[in-house]
Amino acid sequence: MDERSLTVADVRSVGPNAIAIDIETPPEFDAQPGQFVKLTLAVDGEDESRFYTISSPDVTDEFEITVGIDPDGEVAPHLADLEAGDTVRIAGPFGSDFYEGEARAVLLAGGPGIGPAVGIAERALADGNDAAVVYQDDDPIHEDRLAALEADGAFVAVLDGDDGLTDAVADATADGGQVFIYGFADFLDDATAALEAAGVDADDAKVENFG
Repeated sequence: MDERSLTVADVRSVGPNAIAIDIETPPEFDAQPGQFVKLTLAVDGEDESRFYTISSPDVTDEFEITVGIDPDGEVAPHLADLEAGDTVRIAGPFGSDFYEGEARAVLLAGGPGIGPAVGIAERALADGNDAAVVYQDDDPIHEDRLAALEADGAFVAVLDGDDGLTDAVADATADGGQVFIYGFADFLDDATAALEAAGVDADDAKVENFG
């Protein structure tokens, strides 16, 4: 999709220093859970662009992105000030490592990577498939959605930032499945090591590095 101006439907807090933004879906926008969009916003007269992964299970009427708010950031604080009815410029979707109806989705998420992870897990369960989520963060977000996933039968493990991943990843992958990894580089390294310790080929994982 070429860049176009889209209307914000809602902005809400989803935990410490994090918001979810619902954006009205334009025609012919066929994004899948795990793909990402480019958002451009005018800040002090200059265009600033950032990439955000879709965190909703579908894009039928609206799609959601999850944004971590760094008070000193150039873009995120301005996104936190958005209100329903405002517009943002969106291009995409982009990315090839997304959910494709796999019978079991194993999501390993660090920090803001939980956004796409919960979206994929919700979609998998809605499709009648299985899901497992291992999430590492000192200040967890989307806790209501994680609780709902667990109540619906998904495996969910929420770890502190200092907790090791090995045991939780071994439990999450015990029944097989397609592995997805979302997070910053250090988390990706730790998740890869945990997969190898569990005897899972990390080369088969679908990975998005947040930087």
